[in-house]
Amino acid sequence: MEISGWHYLVSGVFLFYNSYMLLKRLELIGFKSFADKSVFDFPGGIAAVVGPNGSGKSNIIDAIRWILGEREAKNLRGGKAEDLIFAGTPKRPRMGMAQATIIFDNSSGFFPVDFNEVSIIRRIGRDGNSQYFLNKAEVRLKDIIDFFAKVRLGTRGLSIINQGSSDLFVRVTPQERRAMIEEILGLRQYQLKKHEAERKLKNTSINIEKVRAMIEEIEPHLRFLKRQTSKWEKLADVEKELKESENIYFSNKLKEIHGGLEKVNPEIKKIDAEISVKNNELEELKKTLEKVESGQPKQKDQIIEIRKKKGEFFNQRSEIEREISRLEVKIEFLHSVVASEKVDLRAGELMVLLGEIKEIIGNLLREQELEKIHGDLKILLDKISGATDASSKNKNEIGDLKAAKDVLMGKMAPIREELEKLSHSEEEATKGFEHFNEEFRGVFEKVEKKKEEIMRLDNAKNKLFFEIERFNLKKQDLENQCSQMGRSVKDFEDFMKNQSFAPVSGEDMFSLERRMLKLRSEVAAIGDIDQTLLTEARETETRHNFLAGQLGDLEKAAGDLGTLIKELDEKINFGFNDSLEKINVEFDKFFNLMFGGGKAKLFLEKPEICKPLEEELGGLEGQAAEPVAEIVAEEEEEECLKQLGIEIDLSLPRKKVRGLDMLSGGEKSLVSIAALFALISVSPPPFLVLDEVDAALDEKNTKCFADIVRDFSKKTQFIIVTHNRATMEASDVLYGITMEGDGVSKVLSLKLE
Repeated sequence: MEISGWHYLVSGVFLFYNSYMLLKRLELIGFKSFADKSVFDFPGGIAAVVGPNGSGKSNIIDAIRWILGEREAKNLRGGKAEDLIFAGTPKRPRMGMAQATIIFDNSSGFFPVDFNEVSIIRRIGRDGNSQYFLNKAEVRLKDIIDFFAKVRLGTRGLSIINQGSSDLFVRVTPQERRAMIEEILGLRQYQLKKHEAERKLKNTSINIEKVRAMIEEIEPHLRFLKRQTSKWEKLADVEKELKESENIYFSNKLKEIHGGLEKVNPEIKKIDAEISVKNNELEELKKTLEKVESGQPKQKDQIIEIRKKKGEFFNQRSEIEREISRLEVKIEFLHSVVASEKVDLRAGELMVLLGEIKEIIGNLLREQELEKIHGDLKILLDKISGATDASSKNKNEIGDLKAAKDVLMGKMAPIREELEKLSHSEEEATKGFEHFNEEFRGVFEKVEKKKEEIMRLDNAKNKLFFEIERFNLKKQDLENQCSQMGRSVKDFEDFMKNQSFAPVSGEDMFSLERRMLKLRSEVAAIGDIDQTLLTEARETETRHNFLAGQLGDLEKAAGDLGTLIKELDEKINFGFNDSLEKINVEFDKFFNLMFGGGKAKLFLEKPEICKPLEEELGGLEGQAAEPVAEIVAEEEEEECLKQLGIEIDLSLPRKKVRGLDMLSGGEKSLVSIAALFALISVSPPPFLVLDEVDAALDEKNTKCFADIVRDFSKKTQFIIVTHNRATMEASDVLYGITMEGDGVSKVLSLKLE
């Protein structure tokens, strides 16, 4: 839980830590004169640091200031960052790093972290690089400053008063004085946030101007581009309408195709199922037919053999009859030749004729049953071949041919007899097949009928396939049209899934088609788009819109930052003004105690810019502690509030003082100490570090100072570098600092009872 000074101020309640200490330990290694590791334990109350001049006492104060976030080497009594590292002596080499660690007890939850102990480490090397660690986790310097600001610690206030700065509160400017008060009141955290917000606001304002300049530069060119591309804006509308029409038209076409396919496919599946059933039935019938065939009479083989032999004899008879016919033709021809005696049968012609006869007879010789004929015809052929006289040969040939015919006729008789026997045997054998044939024929007819049914189903299926092919051709045609339009069928399939899709009737489809033709004509009439110019217009408009959006975001951010700054100002001013009265009560009390009388008061100084405003409003006076917002216009209020500082109004007993410059050094120190005590009365910090602030005090005031410090030690820890005995006596622990011949500071501690 974050504990903020603002919370204290708003609630009017301040937490005092008087039963435990916050600052536990300080560890130094290589820091300035502390070359060796030096540890300072703080049990609470007052820790006094004593020692001779030049021993290194003030280096302890510098180390604490450095840990709290001091960045200026001059404020640490050095010329550069490297001066913080032990520089070495003739007896001790210089060191390469300086480190300071401060440890706090956070069991009360005072610090805004979830640790019972808080450790802050700052480390610097000779390269000038610094490192910061919060409970061993590396952090930024900004994080350290913000962290301490939340617990009313820092380098700008009165938490640490260096040697020779006991009168610091009097010497600084009114604005610096106010910053000191704000830090000890816990308001610095809001000042830091405010400064960060102001920095961001400044950068945001710069960015706003840059963006506005870019927008102003772009807008004329954008207007020119829009004029040039205005006709294409219509094209976009036409193309949009065309696309919508195409979506409806082609989606309905596609729906028609899909619907047809969805209708056909189930029918094919149905036919396939019927064919499957019919095929199963056919297989069963075939099995039945095979079973019938397997039960046919035993005479089957005999009948087959008889039919085979009959076939052979039929063939023989047919061949002989054919040859006899040819012989008769030849004989008839030769008779006519001899009878006419007009035929001059030359030897060559005769040889042709003889060759034909030889061919005929040669065919007969190939039959196994005609081996005897083979021998007779061979003798005859030899006789014919040897004939020389044409006429006699013809006569002889006729005789030979008739003899051959007679031989063939003689062979026909036994063949006919054998055929009659075989026919009789076949008739006897087939009488037992009548019942078998009838059963076989019945099953066979069923098989054939089933085949016809399957064939009819196949034909119907083929017709459906033709229908599918027709729809596929339509779809292919649709795909071609889509390709020509630069689109895909998937576009229309996706559109069909859209909730806005609705089926269109045939008449509406015709209207859509005509509308698409008209829109395409309009697109063609507009002409080609200059893509380069169009791209430039789009990019310019996109950049303009982006910049406009950025400008809006920046203006919003600026507004938010302005609101945040205003809220922080209100918190700071309210907290400050609310506490100023309490501080003045305590300031006057301690001032009177220090000076033995007199009066002192802190008040808000009105800068010169605000004084004319007051005069215009009637010269109001006595409003120093009230917010300026009550007496000036709102727009001028902020500038005044930024410049308001704290002035000191005081009167000394027995001495007339017209200004702070008239005070002596001791008086300035007393005023500053009184102011310090007033501030810690209202808002006690975790600890105070004071370096010889009592040096300019006389014995009386030294005793008073010691008593007050002792009283305040119940609320706040004190680390005091002093040479004053009274202060030492009021301390709970003494740390003695010495420096021997090696130039290194040494620590001696003594706890006082």
